[in-house]
Amino acid sequence: MKILIAIGMTLVTALACAVDKPAAPAPSGEVVKGSVLEVKDVESYTYLRLKTKNGETWAAVGKTPVQQGSEVTLENVTVMTNFESKTLKKTFPTILFANLAGKGANASYAGNEVAAAHAGLTKSVDAGDIRVDKAKGANARTIAEIVGKAAELKDKPVLVRGKVVKFNAEIMGKNWVHLRDGSGSAADGSNDLLVTTAGTAKVGDVVTAQGVVHTNADFGSGYTYKVLVEEATLQP
Repeated sequence: MKILIAIGMTLVTALACAVDKPAAPAPSGEVVKGSVLEVKDVESYTYLRLKTKNGETWAAVGKTPVQQGSEVTLENVTVMTNFESKTLKKTFPTILFANLAGKGANASYAGNEVAAAHAGLTKSVDAGDIRVDKAKGANARTIAEIVGKAAELKDKPVLVRGKVVKFNAEIMGKNWVHLRDGSGSAADGSNDLLVTTAGTAKVGDVVTAQGVVHTNADFGSGYTYKVLVEEATLQP
């Protein structure tokens, strides 16, 4: 009897673990197929709770009509963890950003979001009007130095001071800031640096950004950056 009870308890435990185990995230770039269990539409995007071969997962695609119970295929998948949706007031431990096959497959979720933000940008401050002193301290660089030495500085921390010429809030869960300090040239783009951050600022502010240099970032829809600084903190 004790053996039967032990076996029963083992089976119950195994079943409980199987039920509670979250879906393993799909590798970035993989095609994912699933049944739609839940649909949440926001202003520009559609969130889908899917049942896939690996279990349940949430996904986000460009806003499009999707019916509960339908079968969908996701392409150009990008996996993000701990993504906070301000609109839904929900943090997703894991979510897939992707194209919905057959629904504007030439533009990714990230690309759509970046493109929408850029469409509303005002004209940047003329670089010729900007003169900002170089930051002081370890890893301090001018914008021209960061852009010109991107390969050397890849994945390394930098400190840069510049004037905010563009600011867009909450794109892909972070704020996008363009800085200029008067160094570099508009002809080769070495006068402008994109910084992503959780911090806030407004156009015209002079700030010091501390973050990590990343290179060759592709956000889709033609928005690629040879160099940018991510995970940055901003200080006046």
